[in-house]
Amino acid sequence: MGLFDRIKRAFTGEDVVQEPVNEEKRIVIDKFDKGMEKTRKSFSDKLNELFAGFREVDEDFFDDLEEVLISADVGFDMTIAISDVLREEMRLKPARTGEQVKNLIVETLVDIYEKGQIGLPTIKENPDGLTVVLFVGVNGVGKTTTIGKYAHKLKSEGKKVLLAAGDTFRAGAIEQLEVWGERVGVDVVTSDAKSDPASVVFDALKKGSTEHYDYLLVDTAGRLQNKVNLMKELEKINRIIHREIPGGAAETLLVLDATTGQNALIQAKQFKETTDVTGLILTKLDGTAKGGVILAIRQEMEIPVKFVGLGEGMNDLQVFDPEQYIYGLVKDLVEKKA
Repeated sequence: MGLFDRIKRAFTGEDVVQEPVNEEKRIVIDKFDKGMEKTRKSFSDKLNELFAGFREVDEDFFDDLEEVLISADVGFDMTIAISDVLREEMRLKPARTGEQVKNLIVETLVDIYEKGQIGLPTIKENPDGLTVVLFVGVNGVGKTTTIGKYAHKLKSEGKKVLLAAGDTFRAGAIEQLEVWGERVGVDVVTSDAKSDPASVVFDALKKGSTEHYDYLLVDTAGRLQNKVNLMKELEKINRIIHREIPGGAAETLLVLDATTGQNALIQAKQFKETTDVTGLILTKLDGTAKGGVILAIRQEMEIPVKFVGLGEGMNDLQVFDPEQYIYGLVKDLVEKKA
């Protein structure tokens, strides 16, 4: 039984049967549980405060509910979706206790988020050779660190990994990637600061192909304040990749800082206008109470979250598990009922 099913069974008062898990799965569960702690507390506290003086579901209640959800960084669109479903449910069956209404809210959230998704997100691979993954994102979100951690993850899986320091706009970005390459034990293709990023990517593609690397991870500049220049730069990089690798880059992953809340959603929309983003990475999820932004992103954009940062350690970049995320968000509410 999946976590979505266990959550729903808990809400209906049925016994929740715990599935046995292996050690690897237990580590992932524990990481999500700990990483979601601040967001869970914020979300649960706000909902419990709303229902502390519950009397009935009227327009004042809906106003308060929408304010609570938006303040929990769930996002406007997700908030309205939850409110609309709840209004319809109350129209069909108006007499409900506060606990029933609270459970219905979380059930609705689970149903909206699920959207028929099955299984964990994956990274596309090039079956015919070098798999190229572009990383984009503004400065300061942890992009270079994320690349280093992902390189470590791939290497631990037996892959041969090459990094390309395509953010030549900042000398510090080149040096930081070199440090990560040395730390992880993978090669890094670099050039002088201010040089053409596309030339760095070209050299890395040649090295990656001729020396039979499995993955090429490309760092790029994050100058979102000048979208025209950024767009031209990314277009040039993508043209070179398409010329050298049939099908081009397998993925373009946008790295966002979860601690920025709704600003992360704004950045996602802006980068989507600039380049073809295929997946998102949310860093610093463990350090924020604003993890509800993942719900906003899910509701407003058809771009999957593929990884989340749940700590500062080398192994703390985790494949995004939507079931663990949702359960981590509502766990305190569910387990009281269960």
